[in-house]
Amino acid sequence: MKKSKFELSSRVLAIMGVPLAFALSIGFPLPSVVEVGAVAFAAGGSGGQGGGQGKGLGGGTTGAGQRPDMGGGTGLEDKVLRGGKDSITITEEEDSDRPPWAQTPGREGKPGSGGGKPTGAGTMKGDLYGDLWVILRDANGVPILDQYGHVQPIDADGNLIPLNEEGEPIDEAAAALVQEVEFSRLNVARSPSKVSEKSYDSVLTALNSATNITLDPAGRLVLTIDGVVKTIDSPLENLVLYEMLLDKGFLPGLTVDDAILGSLIFLKDAQLTAADLDAATSFLAAASDKTTTVTMDSVVYLNSILNISGTIVVNGDSYVDYSTFNYDRTSTYPGDITYLTDDGSGTGTYITVTEPIMTAVFGDETYTSSDGGVDGFAQATDDARTLIEFIHEPIH
Repeated sequence: MKKSKFELSSRVLAIMGVPLAFALSIGFPLPSVVEVGAVAFAAGGSGGQGGGQGKGLGGGTTGAGQRPDMGGGTGLEDKVLRGGKDSITITEEEDSDRPPWAQTPGREGKPGSGGGKPTGAGTMKGDLYGDLWVILRDANGVPILDQYGHVQPIDADGNLIPLNEEGEPIDEAAAALVQEVEFSRLNVARSPSKVSEKSYDSVLTALNSATNITLDPAGRLVLTIDGVVKTIDSPLENLVLYEMLLDKGFLPGLTVDDAILGSLIFLKDAQLTAADLDAATSFLAAASDKTTTVTMDSVVYLNSILNISGTIVVNGDSYVDYSTFNYDRTSTYPGDITYLTDDGSGTGTYITVTEPIMTAVFGDETYTSSDGGVDGFAQATDDARTLIEFIHEPIH
C-alpha cells in the first residue's frame, strides 16, 4: 500500500489570493497559519514547520546539460511524431561554465542526460514539431505497432483508427477521429538546455539551504529557509525535479543534511525506487497546467522529449518501467480539507466548509491501480494536479 499524500492531524485550510483583511471582514475565523507559497495552511501537529502537511513524509528536527533531441532519432518515437514539418535547428554557442551536476552519470552507471547531440539536432529539446497522437500502447507506454510497423492511433472511445499501408488515416472521416495530445504548460520541456540548468541551479540552492523539508498535501516540496516557509511551486523547477529524479533516480548535487531530509532521503540515492516514482507524480503535477489533464500519452511523450533514460529498450527507444508503481486514491488522500464557499443567501457572505478530500476534490470517486503501469502513474499525477488546482482556487 502506498503511503498517504499526507497524514493531517489538523485540517487543511486552502485559500489562495484571499487577503487577511478580506478573510476577517467576512467573519472568517482564522487559525494560526504559516505562509506556504500563495496558499495558507492551518498549522498542524506532525511534520516540521508548517506541520500537518505532506505525504506522510516529514523532514528532520533540526540541469541538466544539453540533451539528445527527439528529432535526430530513428526509433519508435520517430514513428509517433506525426506531421511533415522539418526539424528546427537552433545554433547555440557551447556553454563553458556548465554546472558540475550537468554531466553526473545516471543510475546504474548510465550516461547522464548531459550527453552529446546527434547529427542534425539543435539545442532545443524535441526539435521535431509534429502532431502527437493518442496511440495504442502497452502497460509501460511502449507503442504497439500494426503489421506495417506503424503506431496505431485510437479514437476517444479507445477504438483503433483504420490506417493505410503508409500509416495514415484511410480517409477524412478516419483522420477526424485522431486525438492530439495536449501539453499546454509542459511544452516548456522543449526549451533550450540553459533554461532547465538555471531552474535546477535555483531549486538545488534552495534545497541545500533549507533547515526543514516537508511536503504539502499534493506532494510538493515545502522548505524552511531562514525561518521562512516556501513551497516549490515553480513549474520549471518542478519539471526539472521530475526530469532529474526519473532519469537519474536522485537529485545530483543535493547536499542538505540527511536528518533534514528525513523520509525524503531517497532523493539522494541513485536508485529509481517506488518512492522516486511517487514523488515524480507530484513534481510533474506541479509542472503541469492546472486545467489540462495529464494522460498516459502526455507522460510518455514528455519522457521522450526530455530524453529520460528508461530500462525498457525497444528499437533504440527507452521507456521507464512502471511495473512496480501502484496507486490507490482513497489511501493516498485520507484527510479533510477546509475551504470557503458562498452561503447561498445572495449577500456575498462566505462560510467555511470542511469535507474529506475524497469528497470535496474527487466527488467520492475511487481509483485503484494495483497491477503497475504508466496509466496508474498518469492518474496519480493528474490527481495531484487536481488537488493543486483545488487549493489554488479561493472559493468553491
